[in-house]
Amino acid sequence: MLVRPAVPADRRFIEDLGRRTSMSSVAAFRKAGEAAVAEKYAGLVAFAYDRSHAALVAEEDGTRAGFILMLDDLPDDVTGDVQAFVAYMAVEPELRGRGIGAALLAAAEDEARKRGLSYIALMVTEENRAARDLYERAGYVTERRLLCKIL
Repeated sequence: MLVRPAVPADRRFIEDLGRRTSMSSVAAFRKAGEAAVAEKYAGLVAFAYDRSHAALVAEEDGTRAGFILMLDDLPDDVTGDVQAFVAYMAVEPELRGRGIGAALLAAAEDEARKRGLSYIALMVTEENRAARDLYERAGYVTERRLLCKIL
């Protein structure tokens, strides 16, 4: 497996795979339609590409298998420290469980270190157990929680 910097031709892959997997970012109790979530994902990609970021693509046997999109200029909302922030990561559903996500995460961490950043943060839904397990195995800890209530 190879993890490499994204090139302009990869943007369509990032847009497509992210759109296809974006519902995994929505908690089951939220009533969100796929079209609305896909539109918000497209906005996230545009936001990331308009600012300082790193986009990395994983390839397996010469085929794109996943990506990670990391911002490097967003301050932590509590301390103000500039940190790396994983805006989105996705692996092709049929290729999950092969270490692709772990390789992407490790590559993003290396890139963040190269950019002089001391922290990397991300958000994950409570229900996404597979992703949470990946992040915990990689040494991520819960710093704070977003609590929601249906009204």
